[in-house]
Amino acid sequence: MLDLGRLREIVAQFDELTEKLCDPDLLADTNRYKAAAQQRAGMETMANQCRNYVELSDQHDEVRAELDKASDPEMQAMFKEEFADLKQQIEDLEPVIRKLMLPKDPFAGKNVIVEIRPAAGGDEAAIFAGDLFRMYSKFAEKHEWTCSIMEAQATDLGGFKEVVFEIQGFEVYQHMKYESGVHRVQRVPETEAQGRIHTSTVTVAVLPEAETVDEVPIDAKDLKVDTYRAQGAGGQHVNKTESAIRITHLPTGVVVACQDERSQIQNRERAMRILRAKLLEAERERIATEHAEARRGQVGTGDRSEKIRTYNYPQSRVTDHRIGLSIMNLPSIVEGELDEIVGALQTAEQEALLQEANS
Repeated sequence: MLDLGRLREIVAQFDELTEKLCDPDLLADTNRYKAAAQQRAGMETMANQCRNYVELSDQHDEVRAELDKASDPEMQAMFKEEFADLKQQIEDLEPVIRKLMLPKDPFAGKNVIVEIRPAAGGDEAAIFAGDLFRMYSKFAEKHEWTCSIMEAQATDLGGFKEVVFEIQGFEVYQHMKYESGVHRVQRVPETEAQGRIHTSTVTVAVLPEAETVDEVPIDAKDLKVDTYRAQGAGGQHVNKTESAIRITHLPTGVVVACQDERSQIQNRERAMRILRAKLLEAERERIATEHAEARRGQVGTGDRSEKIRTYNYPQSRVTDHRIGLSIMNLPSIVEGELDEIVGALQTAEQEALLQEANS
């Protein structure tokens, strides 16, 4: 039996927040209104299920009282049937609410910065890096998120030596966080004359983006800023001024660079956003490490060195190694149809958390 007092508190908090959104003072403050609206959206499913559970429990108590008072056999039979039905509905709803009450990822609602880099495989790895970028772009489009490149070094064959891009929208990190790791591709490259299957790897890093400057404070004295000339694919200069920026965060050794914009000011702004995302991710990893011992059943470790997924083109199969899931529909997946994989990973993570909560 769930704590009805706690469920009533959640419903009351949600109703109070709903009423608050109509306050003219709040409506006049865009940032506060946005924060309150996001908080309400995050609570809505939980509040509705809690309200339903409380109402069923109240009806259950009322029917039990009527059953205790009833002397007529037909009335007793009717109340018993209704009592059993309400009890079953309550029992069915309990695990749903327990799952909703699991600790929320504090970064779930954030936008992300994604970094894709070829690892092993030369030109084929660079081409696959481009394929992954297009896959994530289409995944973002299907969810009505916005995707924009922050830094890119293209190759002559249509791939990337590196591509860094931002995805903005509702609960982006909650869906994209499972993509961090090593992605392996097995296929015959277009440049392979003998028709042999090659195996290449690409690394993907998904960083929750800091929403405000205050969220990840950075002291100017901790930064080393270098400027240089931006270069394009093949090494040719794309401009003759030192517009590209490289920033080193001295306390951590984190280095970021940006050359995609023609303005040094714009490149510096983008580089600082990437730096804040990297520092925020470092904090997320620190928190995750603290809980790792108690969460041995979690989905993946977050270690970007682990092979998380294989894309086997000859067999049209995608395998996610963390949960042993294989899907025989590779063409759709590389076109951005990632929801089945993401949904399975979310379910596995929730089951692990439930197991931890009940242990």
